Amino acid sequence: GDSGNMFYDFWMGRELNPRWGTFDWKVICELRPGLIGWMLLNLSCMAKQYENLGYVTGSMILINLFQGIYVWDALYQESAILTTMDITTDGFGFMLCFGDLAWVPFTYSLQARYLVENDPHLSYPALVGVVAIYAFGFMLFRGANSQKDAFRKDPNNSRLAHLKYLQTKRGTRLLTSGYWGMARKINYTGDYIMGLSWCLVCGFGSIVPYYYAIYFAILLIHRSIRDDFMCQEKYGEDWNTYKKMVPYRFIPGVV
Repeated sequence: GDSGNMFYDFWMGRELNPRWGTFDWKVICELRPGLIGWMLLNLSCMAKQYENLGYVTGSMILINLFQGIYVWDALYQESAILTTMDITTDGFGFMLCFGDLAWVPFTYSLQARYLVENDPHLSYPALVGVVAIYAFGFMLFRGANSQKDAFRKDPNNSRLAHLKYLQTKRGTRLLTSGYWGMARKINYTGDYIMGLSWCLVCGFGSIVPYYYAIYFAILLIHRSIRDDFMCQEKYGEDWNTYKKMVPYRFIPGVV
């Protein structure tokens, strides 16, 4: 649409899903080019470290493993993006174009690039600890997203019969138990914990690898506020009831 503000329209995009025939530019660009480019850069960094040192450090192996799993999971579950805010709400403007095609591959690979020249010399117990943090984050992230996706596809599935939900006046059911009974954005929490593990594997010698933890916290908080506002408009009083049933946004009992 046309907001009347050319700068806003350029940033957010005027068309929701621009297409050439059946080719959907936004759906294609949302994941594949940026994520695959990110992994190619990571692997290039690992090759460069081997060229420099004659071996690959434990931290470099882990960052490629962690982020490789993350990328594989995103591509394997690609159909799930069709219900995300990027696809359903935001236009395909500069924000998504630049973010998908440039920001993701060239900034998300920052940890690998840092490790090319900097070995934090983490001990084996430290590496195991970081693996445990990543595994916990992945469990939250994938478990929550899979549970919601399965419920959306078939809310009457017998395997989901134990889950409680709020029936809204719009006809939508909002989960209030399972992963989604812990916090309204528990998937964001898992996503952030995974991202934090990417930073931790670089040690504490520089703040540079921690750019992602700082940036991602801001992004997730902002996105959760936007989502809360849109859901308030969408569900009205039902959303207030839902927030009373699931009072925490990110961390159960904390915030």
